[in-house]
Amino acid sequence: MTIQDPCPCGSELEYEDCCGQYHNGAVAPTVEALMRSRYSAFALDDADYLFQTWHPKMRRHDFELDDNPEWVQLQIISANEQDDHGTVHFRAFYREGRAIDMLEEESEFERIDGRWYYVDGKIS
Repeated sequence: MTIQDPCPCGSELEYEDCCGQYHNGAVAPTVEALMRSRYSAFALDDADYLFQTWHPKMRRHDFELDDNPEWVQLQIISANEQDDHGTVHFRAFYREGRAIDMLEEESEFERIDGRWYYVDGKIS
């Protein structure tokens, strides 16, 4: 992926102006920005970014992207923040072989020292 390519999260911005800045160290300012950047990290097989943005108490040290499907579309249904807690309801579409499938999740986030972290999600 080049910095001029469209961002995988579907924002219609170039990668550099969207999730690329967070993948390169900028702090995601909202839970939606973090969710989009995590989706893009899955699409780009960036396990390091996913690990770094996982809540420190919830991180899985055995996390791997070995069986990561081809992520093709993200839909944000809702994003809410209240104080240091947030939620994002999303649908993520992926391809495995010729089949397209969908993951729907209500994700929970917590802000610690000014940074949002993914805590957990409830799959619908």
